[in-house]
Amino acid sequence: PTMAHSKALLVLENFIGGKFVPCSSYIDSYNPSTGDVYCRVPDSGKEEVEAAVKAAKDAFPIWSSKSPLERSQILNKLADLIEHDLEAFAQAESKDQGKTITFARTVDIPRAVHNFRFFASSILHHVTECTEMPAMGCVHYTSRAPVGVAGLISPWNLPLYLLTWKIAPAIACGNTVVAKPSEMTSVTAWMMCKLLEKAGVPPGVVNVVFGTGARAGEALVCHPDVPLISFTGSTQTAQRITERSAPHCKRLSLELGGKNPAIVFDDADLSQCIPTTVRSSFANQGEICLCTSRIFVQRGIYSEFLKRFVAEAKKWKTGNPSDPTIDVGALISKEHLEKVRTYVKKAQAEGARVLCGEGVDPLALPPGNQKGYFMLPTVIAEVKDESCCMQEEIFGPVTCVVAFDTEEEVIRRANSVKYGLAATVWSSNVGRVHRVAHRLQSGLVWTNCWLVRDLNLPFGGMKASGIGREGAKDSYEFFTEVKTITIKH
Repeated sequence: PTMAHSKALLVLENFIGGKFVPCSSYIDSYNPSTGDVYCRVPDSGKEEVEAAVKAAKDAFPIWSSKSPLERSQILNKLADLIEHDLEAFAQAESKDQGKTITFARTVDIPRAVHNFRFFASSILHHVTECTEMPAMGCVHYTSRAPVGVAGLISPWNLPLYLLTWKIAPAIACGNTVVAKPSEMTSVTAWMMCKLLEKAGVPPGVVNVVFGTGARAGEALVCHPDVPLISFTGSTQTAQRITERSAPHCKRLSLELGGKNPAIVFDDADLSQCIPTTVRSSFANQGEICLCTSRIFVQRGIYSEFLKRFVAEAKKWKTGNPSDPTIDVGALISKEHLEKVRTYVKKAQAEGARVLCGEGVDPLALPPGNQKGYFMLPTVIAEVKDESCCMQEEIFGPVTCVVAFDTEEEVIRRANSVKYGLAATVWSSNVGRVHRVAHRLQSGLVWTNCWLVRDLNLPFGGMKASGIGREGAKDSYEFFTEVKTITIKH
């Protein structure tokens, strides 16, 4: 870009030791709804990560010695400050990520606020264990202490939501952090940094280093003074993280992809099931690890389901994310849009039927959004279970609908992928619901609903969907070291 052009661009800076620090080189970040560069993000590497880890290490003794109540008050103050600026955060998230302003206002930013409030509260309610051995004259008890510097790597689909889901428990437990948001969606993390001092977060407790996974992420994962890494993203990147962190014996929490089934039995309440399954397929452009991408419908209701589902999917409006009446915004990048489109083409080549959306219906966009990365909600039927469209995570507004006959068969087919993150079951038969839920290889099973979360409970996946769980108790266990102390009296 020319100098005049680059002056108008937003330029982000790393946040290290309580100060914004300029970087020597930058990456372009695009506005997905227009296809234009609108922001410059630091291209951090080893040096920047080194400085951030040092700041976090220096801040650790004071922060970790604060009482849970003191940390709790600071987290609550930060939540209040983000909530006060909710509209500005929502606008920034929508522009940076491509998601609709409605989704950012009602899901992303409120959830980021809730993450801080939730862990501010939960940190006050953990108890440790104690056992007695009267015959030996001994008492045993456990104590928990923060681990040190936590490396937090978050993805581009729910930028502030997933970053705060890591920062909140990490600092609530008394750790200090070095966080690396996605280079494609860094703006809301940078905005949050501006509020840290006002909230009373001491310098160095939260450091944010912007950049790519290959440079900044790699440096963080390989740093000997970062004993734990929490990562949300692709299974492929997680393999790399596992390999690079192995020599240092780091503890890892990895929340990876999903190929989530919805199973619709013939006694399902379709008036609830159809709108919810359309939402679980296409919310946030289908860019949520929990989105439904395989819908198994019992044969007796298959054609009725398909007719009603497609009709409902066609009602979803795609367009300028800042328009509050829009349901589907832009996908994150040109490359990602191409990748998602390729899956639809492959399905067609294999003889599947594309019932609506990509390549079937016209996509009318406002003049300013013609170069944006948009795609209509797309429904594909008659896809074979072996197809890459049924096996691989597409991570876009595409869902596949297939028929099944028996409970036994659908459980086998639902489990026939490498992932195991979430599943939904639609049925009014309570016995069946429990039986099926027990047998699905999935970290989360929703019945007759989707994405209803209690943050107290474990969140995470089986198989290639990850390692570890997060939630009130699980995050506390991950972000602390436990010690058993025995006293003979």
